[in-house]
Amino acid sequence: MDPRQNDQLLIALRHASRELAQRRSIRDLEQTLQEIVTSAVHTVPGVDAGSISITEHGRIETRHPTSEVIRKLDETQSELRQGPCIEAIEDPPESGIVVAQDFAGTDAELWPRFAPRAVDAGFRALLSTQLSTNGGPRAALNLYSHAPDAFDEHSRTMAGLFGVQAALLLYGAGQATHLQKAVDSRDLIGQAKGILMERFSIDGEAAFQMLVRTSQDTNMKLTAVASWLTTQRPGSTGTGTNPESLG
Repeated sequence: MDPRQNDQLLIALRHASRELAQRRSIRDLEQTLQEIVTSAVHTVPGVDAGSISITEHGRIETRHPTSEVIRKLDETQSELRQGPCIEAIEDPPESGIVVAQDFAGTDAELWPRFAPRAVDAGFRALLSTQLSTNGGPRAALNLYSHAPDAFDEHSRTMAGLFGVQAALLLYGAGQATHLQKAVDSRDLIGQAKGILMERFSIDGEAAFQMLVRTSQDTNMKLTAVASWLTTQRPGSTGTGTNPESLG
């Protein structure tokens, strides 16, 4: 790669980073995923469409495809358990990049069931780069091209570096989402403690112990007990589940 290409790569990555960081809060995971796809499609040479594949509840789901055709191609790979997207998530090479340069050529032998589907949909090449970090969700950025041999060394290098950057953003967004859930749970438990403190004229520690004991006795999660308390106080005539030990 000559110096001018290096400069273009760095400029493109910096621009993509600014776009991802400035448009929305990192805590908005879905917006982050969408920005990753949009920025990659506009940044990596030779790319015509894109998506993200992510493992959820034991299934590989498609997020933010640039068209319905791409959604169907991703879903086809998931159903067949075959294709660059699946390999990038489940068994990627050390580089994290899986490339099909021509589904109508020799790559058809590698993915014999998926390749004809891609060609019929008008796509000849696909580059998938792993977006996973330890502790984060297993995911891949998928970049499709109508043309065969669309991904040269420059495109592959850019996609790989972009994948590393996107993986960190994805991991950060996920961690922030978990943190927000923890904060929400803490606030919910705090509200439930307040209700018990008022009702039984007890202090915060005693109220918390009541919640814990009720959670154990009813086999409900602590947050579920707290949610019940904040939406339907004991003694009301509603139809919600009544943790008897709070009565």
